Amino acid sequence: MAGRRRGWFRSGEDPWFEQARSALTAAFLDMDRRQSAADTATIASEEIFPERELGRRWAPVRQQCYAAGEAYLALTDEIGRAEQSGAGIPDRQQRLDTVVRQLHAAAREVDRFYHGERARLDEAVAVRGAVPELVAHVTTEAARVRGQAAESEYAGYPSVRSAAARIDEAMVTLEAVPAGERGRVRATANQLDAATAELSEALAQAPSRAGAARNAIASVTTRIAAVRTRAERLGPAYSALLREFNAASSADLADNERASERHITAADSALAGARTAAAEHNPELALDLTTTARGHLADAEQLVDAVTKRLTELRTVRDDPRQRAEAVRFRLRDAQMLAVSRGLVAEWGSVLDAQVERIDRVTGSLTGRHPDYWAYVNELDTITEFIAGVVDRMRKQPGQNG
Repeated sequence: MAGRRRGWFRSGEDPWFEQARSALTAAFLDMDRRQSAADTATIASEEIFPERELGRRWAPVRQQCYAAGEAYLALTDEIGRAEQSGAGIPDRQQRLDTVVRQLHAAAREVDRFYHGERARLDEAVAVRGAVPELVAHVTTEAARVRGQAAESEYAGYPSVRSAAARIDEAMVTLEAVPAGERGRVRATANQLDAATAELSEALAQAPSRAGAARNAIASVTTRIAAVRTRAERLGPAYSALLREFNAASSADLADNERASERHITAADSALAGARTAAAEHNPELALDLTTTARGHLADAEQLVDAVTKRLTELRTVRDDPRQRAEAVRFRLRDAQMLAVSRGLVAEWGSVLDAQVERIDRVTGSLTGRHPDYWAYVNELDTITEFIAGVVDRMRKQPGQNG
């Protein structure tokens, strides 16, 4: 370009052209340098930290730079043609000043964006530049820990095997990512690093697994005995339910005794498997089986408790049916008072008043030699839940009083 300018500028000709080109070029190169730095940093941010969305904020600034660059190129071409042909350029100084100002304005917008996001842009550039070092570090560490696992006496433990397999998978994935895609490379390297940490933790925990398995087996053995003792109360409790109360009060519990025994038997089987696994130096499998046994025992306990608690609850209601109903009436009165205090009687008064009739109907249903106390309890619970729902809705409404 310098050669062309020397060729165009001849002695005695108008020096304005050379001065105009010089001013335009200086302004353009200044803007372009700033734009390139900001653009490079923003691309790094979008690649490494896309969630920050700096590219979205940078886009209008970059577009302003493109517009200023197009204006620069158009005027530069026009100056070149005019100088060669000798033709004049209308309002040339005014147009030159306008384009130079446009270039300076774009440069200022770049600076405003860049300096406003300087810390995050610099971080993105630094992180992106450090990706090759990160990859080298995590792959070396992964290979080291993977080698330890392969030579370990605990290599056959499920936790060690699964963690080692995840390292192998992460290594293959990392090798398949193009090196130029630094964001994906970094994310995959971090996954490999996490898999390496998991394998290290599995190896660190492995020596304690045998002792943990022994303790778990002993604990489950004791718990099975305790659950069996509790289960012995289920049969008599269910028989008492049938003798003392309406058959409908215990119809849903008819299979609890058989179901609880099935769970206890399953827990016994899992415990036997745990003992075998521990003897075969597979404590992790033993721990898994003791967890399975505990799950069965918890289910068995729930089935047993459902019967014994039902018997206790129905006897309590039978001894004093009014106490249960009065508790519901008390909740209803509280709800009615809330409706009055918040000025919501017009909306909720009749709804709450209707619950009085429901309670009266329920209490009147206890007739005959074996009243259905369980239906009585369930209906009162349903009314209680309904009242609670009304109260919740009233509390969320703006009050009419105050």
